Amino acid sequence: MANSDNTDEKLTTQDDFSELFIKYIDAMVDFEHFSREPLVDVLCRLARSFRLTKVVTEFYRSSVDEKDGKGEILCDFNEGSADIVVLKKELISRTGAIVRAIAYSAKGTEHLSNKEEQQLDICLRSMMSYVGRNRMQKAIENLAFHDNNGYPNFAYFFRHLEKMNKTGGFNGFTAIMYNLKDFSVINRDLGFEEGNAVMKAHFDTLRDMIGNSGTVCRVGGDSFAAIFPNEMLEKILAFFEGTPIIYDRLTSSSAIVSAYAGVFIIPSDFKYERPGNIVEMILPTCQTAKISDETDVVYASMQYIEDKENVSKIRRHFEEALNNYEFHAYYQPKVNVETGRIIGAEALCRWIRDGRIIPPMDFIPILERNTDIFRLDFYMLDLVCKNIRKWLDEGKNVVRISINFSRKHLADPELLDKVVSIINRYDIPYEYIEIELTETTTEGDYLKLKKLVEGLTKIGIHTSIDDFGIGYSSLNLIRELPWNVMKIDRSLLPISSTDQKDLSTVLYKHITAMASDMGIECLTEGVETAEQVQILRDNCCL
Repeated sequence: MANSDNTDEKLTTQDDFSELFIKYIDAMVDFEHFSREPLVDVLCRLARSFRLTKVVTEFYRSSVDEKDGKGEILCDFNEGSADIVVLKKELISRTGAIVRAIAYSAKGTEHLSNKEEQQLDICLRSMMSYVGRNRMQKAIENLAFHDNNGYPNFAYFFRHLEKMNKTGGFNGFTAIMYNLKDFSVINRDLGFEEGNAVMKAHFDTLRDMIGNSGTVCRVGGDSFAAIFPNEMLEKILAFFEGTPIIYDRLTSSSAIVSAYAGVFIIPSDFKYERPGNIVEMILPTCQTAKISDETDVVYASMQYIEDKENVSKIRRHFEEALNNYEFHAYYQPKVNVETGRIIGAEALCRWIRDGRIIPPMDFIPILERNTDIFRLDFYMLDLVCKNIRKWLDEGKNVVRISINFSRKHLADPELLDKVVSIINRYDIPYEYIEIELTETTTEGDYLKLKKLVEGLTKIGIHTSIDDFGIGYSSLNLIRELPWNVMKIDRSLLPISSTDQKDLSTVLYKHITAMASDMGIECLTEGVETAEQVQILRDNCCL
């Protein structure tokens, strides 16, 4: 509301309309240095020049909002009784938003001339355009930076990080991602409506704890992200341990809510390039916390940053390494302990870059995080087939070569056809190829593995189960799948044969006997001593 004494009003009525209107528009479109005060001041002067007592603007996002009274009503000029509607303008946008401007005067006020009415019409339409634009901009911004339930979203979090980077930076701040623990149980026990109320109350509590010193947003589902000063971390982690959350003030109903959290205490030398730099630190740590049996809170460390950079480096160089044939096959012989003859070999992948051998554990796990491992396995199969073809053409004695395939391949329904296609390309007899596959832990993967092994065996390609005993081994793997070879992991190989009642000796003896009775060739990895060689002989294992 704006007021002035009679002297100001008398002076204002003498102002020229054109001059006032120019000031009015200028105040509206001063985007760089916008302030409401100059706009309201010139609006009041214009209103007085038309002998008005009140000017009201209304904004509704839809006709439904208007019926429900969910809108904005603004009145910046109110200086008397509003008895008569002098002029009313209304605009309905293409999106259904309603903007309305109403000008009032008191009884007995001199009527507007035609010219004045035209001028007031222009003023009200300008006002509606301004109000509509601003309110729609706020509505669009709300949709862009909030989810359907009204929570600030990831885009909101990203924008906050960008603002921090431009102002004070991140020194002294901690970023977290957290996931509400067992929230499906709360939804099941209380119902979705009450569950949503619990989640909102938990979010509001944390937001109040952080205040204006940071921010918190909803990532999706029951996952959230936040950033705040370091000194708040202890209190917030205590909050995540399990806090009664009141979700109904009338009944004082509450639920205990706890959370898993990935924490990144941002170091002073942290290099920020984009919001993803911080999200990449807290997302995987939160996922790790969720599956951990030891802790609900996992911290991202500088070692983690270095590991992440190494992952990026491996992925960046992988394509170039394939094109430059930097991956080589080193053939590890399989020896019959009775005869000493080489009866086969395993193709071990070695990456040689800049004269240095990169250990498999430095790149295989990284490539297995996506489909890059598929390309490497097929590359190795192609390389082995090429070598076998060369040896056969030279008249050399060729033994069966095994190639390890990642379990990830089981998701590919065309895997069998692709393997056969590569072997056929070099016209290699199937008897010289053995595909090694590791154990599976899910029923879905087991059925896919069964189909693949049966398909390979049917056409004469050998199959072997790799590292038997290192995972959650199931007897179904050897009972129902037609393996040719079982490779027993070194962890099951007894160190000594002196104690025949030792559990490792008993277990090894029965595993090898079972494989032999089933017609499965049995190999053992990691043999290091003469005594262990004798153990293999005693148990008819290669």
